[in-house]
Amino acid sequence: MAELYAEYEDRVREEKKVGEKENKYSKYCDLIYYKSSIHPELTLAMRVSKPEKPSYILAGTHGWHMSIKKFEELEAPESEYLMVQVDMRGRAYSDGKPDCNGWELYDVIDAIEYVKENYKEYIIDPDVVYFEAGSGGGGNAYAIAGKFPDYFAHVTALSGMSDYIPYYEDDKIGEFRDEMDVWIGDFSNKEAYTARSGIALLENLTAPLAIIHGDGDIRVPVYHARNYMEAAKKCGKEHLVSYLELTGVGGMDHYDNITEEQKTEMLAFPERFRKANRKPLQIPRKGKMKVGGYLFTKDFFVILNSLDRMAEVEYDLDKRLLRVIGVDEGEYRAEFL
Repeated sequence: MAELYAEYEDRVREEKKVGEKENKYSKYCDLIYYKSSIHPELTLAMRVSKPEKPSYILAGTHGWHMSIKKFEELEAPESEYLMVQVDMRGRAYSDGKPDCNGWELYDVIDAIEYVKENYKEYIIDPDVVYFEAGSGGGGNAYAIAGKFPDYFAHVTALSGMSDYIPYYEDDKIGEFRDEMDVWIGDFSNKEAYTARSGIALLENLTAPLAIIHGDGDIRVPVYHARNYMEAAKKCGKEHLVSYLELTGVGGMDHYDNITEEQKTEMLAFPERFRKANRKPLQIPRKGKMKVGGYLFTKDFFVILNSLDRMAEVEYDLDKRLLRVIGVDEGEYRAEFL
């Protein structure tokens, strides 16, 4: 495989960087440190890749065992987008401990909000934000679409895990299981694994979602994409999900055996939907949503006392009513913004 989406291949874990956390700037690439709003004691990092002219924000996360690419002074832009590449907590540049679709997803929101404030000259519309990530980051993509249903104008999940229960069960050699034991917890608590799985939050889906997966992928089997599609049909969200399955592609690397034609198709597929979705989103005025640990919309939030719990919220924006179901009073916070 060539360099296509190489940052998602999960082959090498970056060693933890030691030293002062100082921002680094150049014409097309910056390394930026910022504080977590959820855990202010944590300093987190992102790599900001700047375009030649104002554009839209495209945020993303790296693969399971990886970190962001190092800071470098580029001779040309890497993308037409203002790219926000988040170094997830506990990785090479960021404080804290990984928590697999827990508060690490809010770190993405903090990074984007920092960029909105500090990179205004590069942004066409701060209310139109895209997300794209692959492998472990693809698992982030499925979940972030459900936990922040109206934040992103479009989301792309590349070779991602949509359900952590079968992902744990199928990992016979323990390549990922040992980390899930720490990042999520004892597998006997299935609710904790469900709360972090995008497929469990599919009913919340508001943003259009593009999925790309190779049918021969060994490390993240294609059933993660197929099962998500089936679940989307069952809950009436099929119209929001577009799926590209790459025939004959995948092995121990997600994109083994990919052809040049498939590479071109893979790059063009999500871009087509991003260009077609350049308006801020709004959730329905009334409805129900799943809560996997927490849920944030533009109008309200629900935070459970434990990220390992699932609940449901009934809401009515016009009447300003929130009713949380599945946890006891005092086991959550629910507020309008």
